[in-house]
Amino acid sequence: MIKELQTPLTEEAVRDLQVGDMVYISGYIFCGRDAVLPKVVALFEEGREKELNADMNGAVIFHTAVSPAGVGPTSSNKLEIESSIRPLSENGVKLHLGKGAIKAETVKALDDNNAVYALIPPVTALLGAKTSETECVAFEELGMEALYRLKVDRYPAIIGAAHGRSIYDE
Repeated sequence: MIKELQTPLTEEAVRDLQVGDMVYISGYIFCGRDAVLPKVVALFEEGREKELNADMNGAVIFHTAVSPAGVGPTSSNKLEIESSIRPLSENGVKLHLGKGAIKAETVKALDDNNAVYALIPPVTALLGAKTSETECVAFEELGMEALYRLKVDRYPAIIGAAHGRSIYDE
């Protein structure tokens, strides 16, 4: 059975997700990767999160850049990306979308904050067809690696880490 998720995600919706669940994500999501996520984390650490012009409570962050060619996942285990998962989860992000295995301590950080990690296949054309709006919300000078907000309809993904477990441990 495929679970339908609507953003912003509720605590209850995240609690119900299990490793291996297939999901469709609809609503607004954020996109960021190694150039922008450390900047976003720094804004939270400095108490300047209002500068994002984005509410991260119940948010989904897709580890990707946005280009005219579309969007596709980047490796979530890059230092700058993986090290952003705990602080962003502590500040309301509930689902991190990307690809690749993440460390056990990151899986625990997700669990500590009732957040999850989902794998998204590198299917740029499919995702482009499921994206209806794109807006740069912060750090425009980073071009395609800035923080973007997308409106998506039924983005497919698989839950890769939830409640202290990882699909890579199975």
